[in-house]
Amino acid sequence: MKRLYLVEPVIALTALASLPTYPLIQQYIYRRIWEEQTNSSYIDHGNVTFCNQNRSDPAFVKQEEVQKMTSHFFMCMELAVFLPGFIVTFILGSYSDRHGRKLSLLLPSIGSLFNSLAFLAASYFSWPINLLFIPVILTSCFGGFTTLIGGIFAYVADVCTGKQRNMRMALVDMIIGVMGGVGVLSSGYFLNAVGFNWPFLTITLINFVNIMYIVFFLEETVNKSENESNGVSGFDRLREIFSGISVLYTSSDVRKRIQISLLLFIFSMYILANFGSASLFILYELNAPLCWNEILIGYGSGAGLLVFLTSFVGVALFSCCLNDVYIVLIGIFSFVGAMIMTIFATTTPLMFLVRLVSLFAMMPLPVIRSMLSKIALPSEQGVLFACVACLENLSGTLSSVIFNSIYAATVSHFASLSFLISACLCIIPISVLCFLLCWKSEDEDATHLIDDELPALLENEEEIVGS
Repeated sequence: MKRLYLVEPVIALTALASLPTYPLIQQYIYRRIWEEQTNSSYIDHGNVTFCNQNRSDPAFVKQEEVQKMTSHFFMCMELAVFLPGFIVTFILGSYSDRHGRKLSLLLPSIGSLFNSLAFLAASYFSWPINLLFIPVILTSCFGGFTTLIGGIFAYVADVCTGKQRNMRMALVDMIIGVMGGVGVLSSGYFLNAVGFNWPFLTITLINFVNIMYIVFFLEETVNKSENESNGVSGFDRLREIFSGISVLYTSSDVRKRIQISLLLFIFSMYILANFGSASLFILYELNAPLCWNEILIGYGSGAGLLVFLTSFVGVALFSCCLNDVYIVLIGIFSFVGAMIMTIFATTTPLMFLVRLVSLFAMMPLPVIRSMLSKIALPSEQGVLFACVACLENLSGTLSSVIFNSIYAATVSHFASLSFLISACLCIIPISVLCFLLCWKSEDEDATHLIDDELPALLENEEEIVGS
């Protein structure tokens, strides 16, 4: 059977299965906590959920209590899965540089299959929600979505060179957005029509198909030498894996080390600002004054994921005429504008307009990844993207903990404070990018100066030799 060098189907199936899982789980936990705290079933009246807007009503106080408890639950879940996922991501990324990329794609897919099966069982048998921590923690031991993303980008770096990387990496992000948007949008209708069991079952089947494609159809990009595998102890292999990060830095000069460090810092800070606030959108939309139901949440989440598509178009257009740093800046400013607008979004049309303002908000991530991959050597792509995935995992977890804590503390008084803080945090990566831009301008000036003086120096040298 002829195998393919097409990794896009893997990310397409992963996005179709994984991204709808998040809003489904959030709504499932929200409804279960609602039922436990109110001793009544969650009510959906047509197009409006049971969402009390009268602050003097005791039901409103209970509603805000459910919001706080749900926010805290997800914060604890993020903390529980962080450490296993962080370790596995780094190990698989470093391992893939010498022994192949497919394992870093296969294990997270198996973990996703196990996770969807666990939530299907929890929904079908009405397990206590605290039991969900067990399968979630076990799933993180296989890696997670960030682990698979790191493997995907390392695979793309293996098969692409030069300017193709910007486009191919942006294409991966676009596929995430489009397929995830389709999944999230359909999940709202699916949930409204048949409840939670069938959506979780469908996600399980998609994960199974994804595993079959990786095992039987996807080609490996790293040539595994038999000499490397013979006569090497397990301890030496483990030390080799963990020494990858030091090799990434020691193989570069001081200038490249600084560039890698600054780009990783910018990436981390943008994730910190972006992921935490984005994870609060569903809770914010379920609460007064928006009071969205599952169909509106599906529309909103789908529109939010279409940002990946518009960001891909933005990268394709801006790459023709702009430096990578300017593309990243445009994306960050798009995100800041969306966060500021969210503060004032108290109606459904305004909340949808927030997605319009954030059209280019995902451009920074693939462009920064591409900038990093151009600096690293071909043999370092796996450990590089393992570092990126680990930082994404760390920053995403910290972001979730910080913003969920802030939201739980301020939901009664100023629920939009988290979005304001998110916008303010973006000042840090913007400042570092401006520094990088000025640094690069100075280098270009120096290069032009050398190019201008070089002919004169050569003429003087010829005159000296002739005399």
